[in-house]
Amino acid sequence: MSNELEAFIEYISVIRALSKKSVQAYKSDLEALEKALNKPLVKLDSSSLFNALGVYKNKRTLNRKLSSVNAFFDFCYKNQFSDEETKLKFSKIPKLLPKFLSYQEIQNSLNQIDRSSLIGLRDYALILFLYATGTRISECLALRREDIEGEWLHIRHAKGEKERMVPIAHVAKKAIDSYLNEMKKQTKFVWCNYKGESLSRISAYKITYKYLGVSPHVLRHSYATALIAGGADLRVVQELLGHASLLTTQIYTHIQKQDLKETVEVCHPMAREQI
Repeated sequence: MSNELEAFIEYISVIRALSKKSVQAYKSDLEALEKALNKPLVKLDSSSLFNALGVYKNKRTLNRKLSSVNAFFDFCYKNQFSDEETKLKFSKIPKLLPKFLSYQEIQNSLNQIDRSSLIGLRDYALILFLYATGTRISECLALRREDIEGEWLHIRHAKGEKERMVPIAHVAKKAIDSYLNEMKKQTKFVWCNYKGESLSRISAYKITYKYLGVSPHVLRHSYATALIAGGADLRVVQELLGHASLLTTQIYTHIQKQDLKETVEVCHPMAREQI
């Protein structure tokens, strides 16, 4: 690893305090490039970098690599490791609207869960919790009992190590209490498997897919979409989701536009005119 790359990794780890997964992703991307080209990245030109990155046919994967490269070159320029400000252009990707479920769809699936067992109570509470809080699945599974403070959720293990407080709907809190009251084994984590061990990501995926046919992340999208459709301010939704940038939250404004379009089509007389 070159000295410049080592300094960059230290910067994003200590100064920017990125999560371990993010730091590892940057390190993996940039180290692989240096090894492939057998030369310090800071000494490479755009043409050489594009040739090396040409092996990635998937545009999303390519853009992730480009994002790592651009962040590194920005760091080098600002710290005078490089005299030129290099910024590689991203590959254009068609915008995909986030998949989401309506409250009625979620409610219909919840009604099918047999809550006569501890596992049933857990599955019911987990789905309600994800939809009621919009947490990332990593944040959800890291949840400890002490993190539920009344009807508020204290998210301590957030992306980018940024803590936040999120309210929990009363119906979700009631479901969690019912589940925890039935749990014989006392554990520090809220979500556990039948052995009393912390629930894994794969198990959480199986639960939501079994009842809803979607991943846990779709419930996060559903939470945000429901808030926007209900008239919530975009910046409030940004805070609740823990997004670092408002640009990330703006993907949910599609629902506002769709509502406006449907309102015009139903209510405006010209929308029904046949010319």
